[in-house]
Amino acid sequence: MDALTLSRLQFAATSMFHFIFVPLTLGLSILVAYMETRYVRTNDEMYLKMTKFWGKLFLINFAIGVVTGITLEFQFGMNWAEYSKYVGDIFGAPLAIEATVAFFLESSFIGLWIFGWNKVSKKLHALAIWLVAVATNLSALWILLANGWMQHPVGFVIRNNRAEMVDFTAMLTNSYGLLKFFHTVFSGYVVAAFFVMGISAFHLLKKNNPALFKASFRTAALFGLVSSLAVFIIGDFHAAEVARTQPTKFAAMESVWDTQKAAPYNLLLIPDPANERNTVEALGIPRLLSFLAFHDGNAEVKGLKEFSKDERPPVIPVLLSFRGMAALGILFMLLACIGSIIALRGRLETNPLFLRIMLYALPLPYIAAQLGWIVAEVGRQPWIVYGVLKTADAVSKNVSPLQVLTSLIGFTLLYGFLGVIDIYLLFKYARKGPDDDLSTIIKTARGQEV
Repeated sequence: MDALTLSRLQFAATSMFHFIFVPLTLGLSILVAYMETRYVRTNDEMYLKMTKFWGKLFLINFAIGVVTGITLEFQFGMNWAEYSKYVGDIFGAPLAIEATVAFFLESSFIGLWIFGWNKVSKKLHALAIWLVAVATNLSALWILLANGWMQHPVGFVIRNNRAEMVDFTAMLTNSYGLLKFFHTVFSGYVVAAFFVMGISAFHLLKKNNPALFKASFRTAALFGLVSSLAVFIIGDFHAAEVARTQPTKFAAMESVWDTQKAAPYNLLLIPDPANERNTVEALGIPRLLSFLAFHDGNAEVKGLKEFSKDERPPVIPVLLSFRGMAALGILFMLLACIGSIIALRGRLETNPLFLRIMLYALPLPYIAAQLGWIVAEVGRQPWIVYGVLKTADAVSKNVSPLQVLTSLIGFTLLYGFLGVIDIYLLFKYARKGPDDDLSTIIKTARGQEV
């Protein structure tokens, strides 16, 4: 394989591995902050135990997530030097803000939260984790605005053979970036909700700390229901934005080859890219695809044949990833709705089958998040900056295939090692459950009455 293919493979592997940790961090920080706030308001020791238990799992995930994220930015200079040279004036700005503002705020207050037990007041300690949650989501905002610019570049001019920013506000208000932010963040909340529900289901099946884990499940179920509904609604607007700004991606998402008005939505599709057609188109719903794309059932949807072959993304992985993500999203709404009803009625322990389903459903939101990124990034190809710079022109000129292969193997081994550590620690402490030493919990609580 050449340096381009290996560099793409390396960035895909490292970014997908990093994004295992990001969505859980986004959502679990909010859930932990909510639990500690409940403790501060009620003085109920159960919520303190909940905060410490889920907070420990949050910290394990956060620590490894930070480590895996550092290598991504180095790759822009090592593997993608031509990209950095061409658009660094634009792409570097939001990343710099993320590092100097959001990540600094996040890392500072998480230190206060970790070491502040018994040293600051309960209210100040709870405020610290809320600031961590805000900073974590703010960090995601800047990164996703940068990615949103790659998907739909705005506010720039080509000058001296490079892209230069002329309107920073245009990047901040880029509708593609903002929709991508909300879609990604709420999907992260779904990951956290199912993480908490899955682990809670495990302990309820084992009859461990039923009061605590019923409260945890109920909180996560409601959080997951709202978040999954938000993902669905925002996803509809995001799909329409894709149809408007990236018609090749939208056509690949639905395997549309010929431009057509009042396009139907086919529930069953089998594409044949070699012959530029679909071998199977069945269970069509009239006008639905046009409505989903432009909120107008008579609108025209462009087909892939409108574009040259060297500017089309690969259809099969984009189509399958999009359909898989959408199907899982519907499943999450259904499970979160059922879970909320059962939890609010206090019938979790009498529904062991549902608890087992939720336990085994724990990894599904992770899979959906990865599928979403495949749609976003593979669907943008062959462009690294849509309509501006192709991926083949962005790779470093002085990097050899052997160098990239060596670093790819190194990263794979390192990340594999970190993955084993993460799974081991999460499994160990999730299975162990919360600290049952009430005297320690009460001592901690009293020590915070400052």
